[in-house]
Amino acid sequence: MSGDQFDLFGDPLPSAPAAARAVSAGRASKQREVGPAAFDDALLDVASALPDDVFLGTSSWSFSGWRGLVFDASYPETLLSRQGLGAYAAHPLFGSVGIDRTFYAPISEDEFRRYAKQAATADDAFKFLVKAPMLFTGPRLRSEDGVWTDNDAFLDSSLATTQFVLPATRGLAEHCGPLVFQFPPLGPRYTRAPAKFADRLAEFLLALPKLALPACYAVEVRDPELLCDEYTAALNAANATHCIAIHARMPQAREQAHYWRESSRILPLVIRWSLHSGFKYEEAKERYAPFDAIVDPDENGLAQVGALIEEAHATSRASFAIVNNKAEGSAPLTVRRIATLLAKSGSEASGNDG
Repeated sequence: MSGDQFDLFGDPLPSAPAAARAVSAGRASKQREVGPAAFDDALLDVASALPDDVFLGTSSWSFSGWRGLVFDASYPETLLSRQGLGAYAAHPLFGSVGIDRTFYAPISEDEFRRYAKQAATADDAFKFLVKAPMLFTGPRLRSEDGVWTDNDAFLDSSLATTQFVLPATRGLAEHCGPLVFQFPPLGPRYTRAPAKFADRLAEFLLALPKLALPACYAVEVRDPELLCDEYTAALNAANATHCIAIHARMPQAREQAHYWRESSRILPLVIRWSLHSGFKYEEAKERYAPFDAIVDPDENGLAQVGALIEEAHATSRASFAIVNNKAEGSAPLTVRRIATLLAKSGSEASGNDG
């Protein structure tokens, strides 16, 4: 992006971010350094029009099938997990990435700091969206032998602060974006009493440390019954926002947007495009692997995401749109479709203004 150009929404563009720093040296001599793919002119043109408050990215980055889309070669996924983030951050459309591994277990402040160092660009604009551990959002946990028990750490704000919020915010520092508390399906105990869940949620969120933008708390639910006025009030009370989940279990993004609009007038738009409607997770994974092509384009979902990003930008709010491979088949290509749609819409708007 050049300072004497204007973005697709008519705002002055900041200076172009430089390529991400090279992946840390000192690895085993036989390991290759992960390099970024070569990007075509059309993609670079689309990237040059994205405003600096739109953060597009994918859920994780460790996919060997992304050769030519993100990486310059096909690398083992274990290597990509350790060293691929720098090449990922060099992608012109990627201003963010989701850290999903934290949903399964907390990670340390040092691990977060290592991620931030790998993804650092010249303008330090790259931001992370981080999922909170299910330890704090699942009312029941299953042991290794398959036995379910009540989870004493469910909505425990003290544990969430020490094991998640502080390590993430201190380790990522200026690279910290939304911290997402994703609640799995909670069952009738909670869906039959959504107001009681909202009360517990408000108490939990209010006890967490205050955050400074672009870091914020976002809540993602997988039970439509929990979306109610009391839920919105809980988010408002704690200065948190609703994370729009594009998922087979949830209403359309345009319907969920009400809870984002009503929960805050300043907090970012947070979208996680997780799963194509009509598929279960494992079905989609098997159908779409190795995640190098759009298999089931979702034009309706694409249009809704684009419209919401435009709305957020028009109201001076940042947008985070994080895409999973299971959305359409290939998260990098879905991100490109979102960016291209925004570019087309912005070009048409400029033409009408003229």
